[in-house]
This record gives sequence, structure tokens and C-alpha cells, in this order.
Amino acid sequence: MPEKLAASLRPITLAKARTLPLGEPWCALVPGGALRRGSSVVVQAPAGLGGLSVGLSLLSEASARGHWSAVVGVDDPGVVAMAELGVDLRRVLFVPRPRGAWAEATADLLDGVDLVVVRAPGRASGSVARRLSDRVRERGTVLIALSEPSAPWPIAPDLLFSVTQAEWTVSSRLDARYLTVHVSGRGEAARGERHVVVLPNRRGRAEAS
Repeated sequence: MPEKLAASLRPITLAKARTLPLGEPWCALVPGGALRRGSSVVVQAPAGLGGLSVGLSLLSEASARGHWSAVVGVDDPGVVAMAELGVDLRRVLFVPRPRGAWAEATADLLDGVDLVVVRAPGRASGSVARRLSDRVRERGTVLIALSEPSAPWPIAPDLLFSVTQAEWTVSSRLDARYLTVHVSGRGEAARGERHVVVLPNRRGRAEAS
């Protein structure tokens, strides 16, 4: 990302605000009810079990309130579904196919946006994950890394959302998907808790079961 663009995107209030807002139901499931700036978040889910939906849902409230975000390494993030989640698409930068340069693209974007959702093309190395984590702390942004159990994020995150089960309710169409999500992490989140979240519900949003 060019330096001038990064500077123009960087929020003036970055140094003043220590957290980024979370919408329902996540604000009730995370200690403090918000995402702490400088933190790394991992959403781990088997393929097809809603990991991307969880990651995008986590940034939706911040996006709706005017914060910039980016999505890296996701070929088809589903912009209609993103809009239904409440994401302001005018404030999202997409880098769908960075291939081997995914880590560099993510690091550059962390200089100019508030949140970055990234999906590595394979198993990320520990050194790369640590460099990104250091960049996140330095810049006061939030990284949301998408991973699978077969290729987990190599270092412990500040928050971990682990999706273990997904079940659709069906009538004449797919009505809602119930996700079993285990929330854990550092500090107050270390104890870990299991929750059932509806994502998407009939309106395309996330809600508590």
C-alpha cells in the first residue's frame, strides 16, 4: 500500500481509542465487550463451517461505525452477505489473491486500516505470525486470522474463536445456521466458554441462540 494512501486512511482518533466495537452477540461473549487495539484474533473452523462468516461478523460493528478494514486472501468474501452483516463496503479494501505475498500485503494494510481479516494460503510459519503480531501491537490495529484445525495459526492469539459444529435449520429454504463456538484466549478469556450463535439468522445477521 502506498504511504500516502495508508496515511489518508489512518484514523485521526487511533491513539485515543483503545478498543474497537463489537456487535451482538460477540460483545456479550468477549471480556470487555470489544476488540482491544493491538490484539490478534484467530477464528478457527473446518472448511465450510462458517469461519469466514464469524470473522466478517466480528468486524461488522466497527465497519458500520466508520472504521476501515481489509480482507486479504479470500477469493470470494460474499459482498452481499457482508452488507447484510452490517459491513460498510465503502470502507473495505480487498486483496483476494495475494498468493505468496499475503503476509507482506497484510503488514502493509495494518499501517492504514483498523482491522484486517486474513486467510493464509497454507500453514503460516511461526516467524511470519510473530512479525504480524508485533506489527499489530505497534500500530494499534486488530488482526483477525482465519485458520483450519488442519493448519492452525502457529502462535497463541489474544482471542480464539473455535467453531466446532454448524447446523442449518430448513423449511422451504435455508433459514438459519447454528454455530457452536468456543471462545478462549489470554487474560479473562483464558477460562474459555462454549456458546451457540446463529449466523446467519433470517436477516443475514449474527445473534445469540
